[in-house]
Amino acid sequence: MLASGRTDPENPVVGRNDNMPAIVTAVSRSTSHTFSKTNEPTIRLVAGLGVEGDAHMGDKVKHRHHVLINPDAPNLRQVHLMHEELFDELCAQGFNVQPGAIGENVTTRGVDLLALPKGARLRLGTEAVIEVTGLRNPCRQIEAFAKGLLTAVLGRDTEGHLIRKAGVMAIVIKGGAVQAGDVIAVELPAGEQRPLLRV
Repeated sequence: MLASGRTDPENPVVGRNDNMPAIVTAVSRSTSHTFSKTNEPTIRLVAGLGVEGDAHMGDKVKHRHHVLINPDAPNLRQVHLMHEELFDELCAQGFNVQPGAIGENVTTRGVDLLALPKGARLRLGTEAVIEVTGLRNPCRQIEAFAKGLLTAVLGRDTEGHLIRKAGVMAIVIKGGAVQAGDVIAVELPAGEQRPLLRV
């Protein structure tokens, strides 16, 4: 069931941050382990693997640092999503960040990605379904893109806890094509809602 029991993208649902339809604004991929990814007209998600043609595609971990620790670990980072609202925030601080520039596969608008619980599912367009596994932990490579950006994508809540703003990671439950303009529907997991941790 979709959050709040609704399938109409015009109605607000849990995980939405305004009354506008939640949409995909850009899709990107890279065949190699580059920091930035190239915008594409369409990407194809493959169940259990990730983004077709992307360096992070696979059922086992592909992140180079994580491979060194345990190359047989499951790949919980098949798809990286980032909210375009972060770019607005960064622009106000003097950074010029465009979709794909800091490594995401799917750029969104209208979904509060960071507030989603672990296990939340997002339907992207008419076919693809992904399941959120955790938060992206921004690394120091982001400083090579723009000095000071690492600090800008981290924050603190009112109790002083670290907030990681650099998007979320997901696995592919059902494959399909995804492109800019696709509507996003949110489905919350049953039972206790567990907050996202870094993956």
